[in-house]
Amino acid sequence: YGAINLTTIIEKSSNVGASKIALSLQPQLLWSTLSAFGFGRTTGSGFPGEVPGSLPAWQSWSQARQATISYGYGVAITALQLADAYDTLADEGIQHPPSFVRLDQAPAGERVIPVSIDQSMRGMLETVVSDAGTGARADVVGYHVAGKTGTAHIAENGGYSDKRYISVFAGMAPATNPRLVAVVVIRDPSKGEYYAATVAAPVFAKVMTG
Repeated sequence: YGAINLTTIIEKSSNVGASKIALSLQPQLLWSTLSAFGFGRTTGSGFPGEVPGSLPAWQSWSQARQATISYGYGVAITALQLADAYDTLADEGIQHPPSFVRLDQAPAGERVIPVSIDQSMRGMLETVVSDAGTGARADVVGYHVAGKTGTAHIAENGGYSDKRYISVFAGMAPATNPRLVAVVVIRDPSKGEYYAATVAAPVFAKVMTG
């Protein structure tokens, strides 16, 4: 794509752009931001058997690890952690512990990023669900949607499979005043397609439309 801005990096899902940004940051800053969004620790939902995933200590990162973490490799997260992170973006940068049972009111939250940055992020994620973005097929008729596609090789035997994939779409609607967050995870798609744009995004649209 040549020289592109941050919005286009997200809209086009550019691993090169994400790597350049990650490598321009101090490792501790990148790690602390990911940690603040809840990666590497359990969500506090109380769900039996919930795991914290994996966010390696920044002191152990090589430059290659720092780059690949920026587009999703070298870390492990659960669908609930991802939903929780998008819920934080949906709530103007405030993180609330998730619950599997209905509560009378939301528990007290903790600010993760400033409102101005959160609003910018939501605007960028909205461009993903446009004709120019990778998540065009996550569109919901009559509503603005913000979200992100993710396609990754499945980890196995200490490395990554050449032939097995996991396809993810995470997003929120309505984008300007979010009420719902959803995460679609499809492991080992088997119909010939494996990119999240064509596998996970349409499922998100169908579920969110309902």
